Amino acid sequence: MSGAAISTDPSEILKSGTGHGDRTGPGRVYLATEDLAVGYDGRPALSGVRFEVRPGTKVGVLGPNGGGKTTLFRAVLGQIRPLSGSLKVGATAATVPQTDRTRLDYPVTALDVALMGALSRLPWWRRPGRRDREIARTALATVGLAGVEGESFGALSGGQRQRVLIARALTSDAELLLLDEPYTGLDSASSNRLGRVIDDLARAGRSVMIATHDVEQAREWDRVLCLNRRQIAFGPPDDTLDRRVLETTYGGSIVEIPGHPGEGVLPPHHHDHERA
Repeated sequence: MSGAAISTDPSEILKSGTGHGDRTGPGRVYLATEDLAVGYDGRPALSGVRFEVRPGTKVGVLGPNGGGKTTLFRAVLGQIRPLSGSLKVGATAATVPQTDRTRLDYPVTALDVALMGALSRLPWWRRPGRRDREIARTALATVGLAGVEGESFGALSGGQRQRVLIARALTSDAELLLLDEPYTGLDSASSNRLGRVIDDLARAGRSVMIATHDVEQAREWDRVLCLNRRQIAFGPPDDTLDRRVLETTYGGSIVEIPGHPGEGVLPPHHHDHERA
């Protein structure tokens, strides 16, 4: 057991996690792709992907069902290999799934779930110890959940469960967090609270990629990546999310709302997940 002190200040896990030091060194790139193609059974599900993510960046990933969002996340996590092009991951990465896809009847506490993040950085034969539990508690405090460690995960609200899953990623010391439609099913207050957590993570030098269908929400982030089986666009939202890009991304024409210049309705698309 190491004698190193564990800070219980929530800001400390944002700054230094479990031992990476300065996350924002000069020129550091967390993720870079160049003409990337990825898919299944030798057939591309996503191609022509070229972008990079630097420390402290919030990236909205937009696209319809089957457009490639989940496929891209799986490639970043090393679950599938590129078919062509390059994919360079220069950071520890972890996914944060939708809470409605987690088991809510399993008898685990919020602390148990957060502690699961330690398993990815421990030898297979070693169980999480006291230090890991302190890191998990600090991660829960970081996302505003100090005091709920002993609560049943399934009994928490949707927004609280989403933040527990982010705490699990922080416990794994992820520098790049991949959030799969984290706002689904959340009320306004929970959405705002989650948004503040994401902002805090970015200010501390972690980067967050958020798969979403909400175009207006994506306009608030640093970069937006538009996918529809290929990369349609990548860049600052104000420069990227024009009518042409949105129509190409969602595969149809935008219907303007009468009497509301500049406002419109995107073509319908399903919110089901791609191949998992």
